[in-house]
Amino acid sequence: MLTIYRRHKKSCGHREEGRNYRRCRCPIWVDGTLRGKEIRESLRELDWEKAQRSVRDRELASEPVAEDIAISIVSAAAKYIADAEARQLSGETVKKYKRLFKKLETFAAARGAKFIDELDLDLMAEFRSSWKLGPRTSAKELERLNAFFNFVRDREWITKNPAKGLKAPKTKLRPTMPYTQAEMLKILAGIDVYAKTAGVKNAQRLRAFVLLLRYSGMRIGDTVRCGVDRIEKDRLFLYTQKTDTPVYCVLPDFVVKALEATPRASDRFYFWSGQSTLHCAVGKWQKRLQRLFELAEVSRGHAHRFRDTFACELLGAGVPMDRVSVLLGHQSIRVTEKHYAPWTQSRQEQIEADLARAWSQDPVALLETKGTPRVHGERANYN
Repeated sequence: MLTIYRRHKKSCGHREEGRNYRRCRCPIWVDGTLRGKEIRESLRELDWEKAQRSVRDRELASEPVAEDIAISIVSAAAKYIADAEARQLSGETVKKYKRLFKKLETFAAARGAKFIDELDLDLMAEFRSSWKLGPRTSAKELERLNAFFNFVRDREWITKNPAKGLKAPKTKLRPTMPYTQAEMLKILAGIDVYAKTAGVKNAQRLRAFVLLLRYSGMRIGDTVRCGVDRIEKDRLFLYTQKTDTPVYCVLPDFVVKALEATPRASDRFYFWSGQSTLHCAVGKWQKRLQRLFELAEVSRGHAHRFRDTFACELLGAGVPMDRVSVLLGHQSIRVTEKHYAPWTQSRQEQIEADLARAWSQDPVALLETKGTPRVHGERANYN
């Protein structure tokens, strides 16, 4: 497997950060083994995406597949994982694919299937029936299975996707549950109680963490790995759009002050040492939040509800849906509409107020409210 990285120049300001830092313009090198041969050389590229394509093409070309040679399920799964890692998919996503492939390989072996072209629709239907998952999780697993077989089909190892005929289970969309203002006040008050057992510094960190979750709309994983360099004055850098346009979130002053006052976990991050895995760090912060919700006596408390609160408060304040979608980092406004369009009573009340204001300015409505309507000077009869 080949790995690409930036080989920092002596003049590069990020040289001490090593291979993990790739946002500079230093030359891109490749390191690893290909067909048993060690490779470590320059790709003569500065563009990260072009370098990724170059490495993927080299890996695929190194193992030509003859038409009469079948690809094993294990081999196809390994190639998909390599491709997922080359595309820089998150570690959690890759883990989910690995778990799926392990289940698929075990199931196929029990049915006497070794090669990828031996899997058909009937076998995939039986495989799906073996899952002990809820509807939403099952639907996501089916999406991953389809993505895998599309990958295999595109490489002409099979002629068609055997999972395409499987219909996703019906799922009931869970209603968005933003925190009420009263719940937010209880959560912040609960931090004082938390300080009695966890200490003042840990309580400071927790307060800053909660405020950043609430007023940035970030997911818990992004909040944990929020770097110090991502905040300039009151602007938090969220992400870069496909058009290379950066997206920033303006934070309230009290949130910025809370972040500045909190004892940092490391020089680079507010809430993460950078030494443990992100998955482990997120787990620790989830436990701290759960303890806080218990102390604050807030039922069904969860980190994602801060993100829901961020979105719902903006929509309730009249911020257009497309702008909220950009701040949330959704790929499409349809995702935002799906989760937040029908969200709370306050939005319905705002719609009703808009309608009442519109009707109050309507000439027909004004005439009707003043007295009995007339038609050509005579009283109208609607009976």
